Amino acid sequence: MEHPRQLNPGLLLFDRFPRSSKYDPAWIIENEMGPNVLWLTEFLCEAMELRSGMRVLDLGCGKALSSIFLAREFNVQVWATDLWISATENARRIRAAQLDDRVFPIHADARALPFAEEFFDAIVSVDAFEYFGTEVHFIGSLVRLLKPNGQIGVVNAGLKREVERLPEEWPDDFCAFHTAAWWRHHWEITRCIEVEWADDLPQGRALWLRWHEAIGVTDDAYLTSPAGENLTFHRIIGRRRR
Repeated sequence: MEHPRQLNPGLLLFDRFPRSSKYDPAWIIENEMGPNVLWLTEFLCEAMELRSGMRVLDLGCGKALSSIFLAREFNVQVWATDLWISATENARRIRAAQLDDRVFPIHADARALPFAEEFFDAIVSVDAFEYFGTEVHFIGSLVRLLKPNGQIGVVNAGLKREVERLPEEWPDDFCAFHTAAWWRHHWEITRCIEVEWADDLPQGRALWLRWHEAIGVTDDAYLTSPAGENLTFHRIIGRRRR
């Protein structure tokens, strides 16, 4: 018999993320698809230049929590784009948040985006870019959607040090995890982006564990094992060169 998770939603409210702490923990947990997306979005936005009225692409937005956060906190327009979650489902969440005049749900593959070149002032991707962004030509095609000098910023789960092979405790899809330095090189070698930030989230693994405690996850040997000490989150922020 499967036992219900022991939730500790109060762990989601603390001073490190003051903007995220304004949101209902029950809403965050109900719509979770991975580590706390609001913490990661807030970490990203601390180093991005977001101004009222900007057009922002939120690529791989999942259930649009990051998109709702961006619109509410920075008064930007957000195209909430995801392949796994339908636009109709996200529209309901966006409408419930009373942001349907600023957040626009799109169902699309990151490799076939239906947007005009130079349409967006900024592009963000939170805990999703590793699923489609490791191919060397992808970033060059994506930045064409940015206006000249526009910013792109991503936050990923990743590594403190590169590995030659996956530790036994890690899931297969961790093969897409890399270090912040790897992502910096991956972007800069294309010559279409000048990277401005490539750093780890301080205490990233501890925050990941705090999230698991908040939502009652116990099957997390990939994180609690010695190999898990190599896991973290990082942000990469760059600016279109041309």
